[in-house]
Amino acid sequence: MLGLARPTFRQGPRLRPALSGAVSERFGGTMPRKGKAQTKDAVMPNVPSSPVATDKTGYVTIAVHAKPGSKQNAVTDLTTEAVGVAIAAPPSEGEANTELCRYLAKVLEVKKSEVVLEKGAKSREKAVKILAPMTPEDVLERLRKEARS
Repeated sequence: MLGLARPTFRQGPRLRPALSGAVSERFGGTMPRKGKAQTKDAVMPNVPSSPVATDKTGYVTIAVHAKPGSKQNAVTDLTTEAVGVAIAAPPSEGEANTELCRYLAKVLEVKKSEVVLEKGAKSREKAVKILAPMTPEDVLERLRKEARS
């Protein structure tokens, strides 16, 4: 160490109890442990039990699992996570997205302009918003009817 003297710091025995008591009073006795999650009052987020729901603005949204490149348009399945929709258009240049909105408008019997792709333009997992005045129950019933046929 290049010959420099290391400074020494002494703490007298009288200071330790005073400091620990001050810390104890200030923080209510015990400190929370590091790395321990407080899970007693953890609240699970509200998970929808249906792929059709109402968003904050009051519009109906549909979680869709798109299957582009199919031979024909069809509702293939309804699960708690998403509605499976086969699309008879290739997944390039937005053709499948356009065809998905057109097909859902036909199934739900609304105008094409009232079915809007909200999320997932480049993904198979999509969110479609219905701008027409419909309830989630009506939408789900029409999708079930289409899936049966």
